[in-house]
Amino acid sequence: MVSASEAKEARAKVEQFKKSVTDEGERLVKEVFPQRILELNDLLAKPPFTATDLTQFHSALNIPVPEPRDTAEQPAKRRKLSGDNGVAAAVDGTKVMALPSGPVPCNKLISEIIETLKPIIRQIMEETNLLKMWVTYMIPKIEDGNNFGVSIQEDTLGEVSSAESEAATFFQEMSRYYSFRAKLISKVAKYPHLDDYRRSVQEMDEKEFISLRLTLVEIRNRYSTLHDVISKNLEKIKKPRSVNSHDTMY
Repeated sequence: MVSASEAKEARAKVEQFKKSVTDEGERLVKEVFPQRILELNDLLAKPPFTATDLTQFHSALNIPVPEPRDTAEQPAKRRKLSGDNGVAAAVDGTKVMALPSGPVPCNKLISEIIETLKPIIRQIMEETNLLKMWVTYMIPKIEDGNNFGVSIQEDTLGEVSSAESEAATFFQEMSRYYSFRAKLISKVAKYPHLDDYRRSVQEMDEKEFISLRLTLVEIRNRYSTLHDVISKNLEKIKKPRSVNSHDTMY
C-alpha cells in the first residue's frame, strides 16, 4: 500500500513533469519550429531535391537478358497442373533459382534520400506528440459558458494530431516502396525479355523521388502551419478562460 508521503511525492513529480512539458511545448512553437522551417527550406534547395532530370534516379538491375534457346534441342520445362488428370503444360517465364550476375541492388540514390528523411519524420512525430500533451494539459475543467478559448484549444489539438498521423503514414509509404519494387524486380527476373517490367521499375523509382520530395515539402509546410496557427492563438491556448476576455462581458 502506498503511504501518504509516497503519494504526495508522486503527485509532486507528476506536476513537475507537466510543467516541463508545458515549458517545452511553448519553446517548440516559439524557438524550434522557426528553425525547423529554415532547415527544411535549405535542404529543399540542395541536391538531390532540386533534381529535374528524373533519369538520374534509374538504377541498374543487374539482370541480363538470357540468350534464346533452340526449342528443338531444349524443350520447355513442364509441370503438372492441378485438377487436369496429370496432363502436363508448358511453364511460362523463367524459373529463377539464382541470378547469374548476383543480387539486385537497391536504388542507391532513393535509399539515401529515405535515410535522410527518416530522422526528420521521427523528429516531427516526437515534437507533435509533445505538443498534443502541451495543449491537453492547458485545457481547463469542463464548465458552462466562456468556452470559446477551449474550442480554439480543441481545434489546435486536431491540427497537431493530424500532423502526427500524417508523419506516421510517411514511414509506411517508404516501406511499401521497397516491397512493391521487389515484386516488380521479381517479374523482371522471371520475364527478363519483357522491357515493360524493366521500365516499370524505372517509373517507380522516379515516382518515389517525387513522393519523397513532396514528403519533405509537406513536413516543412506542417511546421509552418502549426507555428502560424499556434502563434496567432497562443494567449487563448494558454488562458482559454481569462477573466479579462471580452467574451465574459456578454
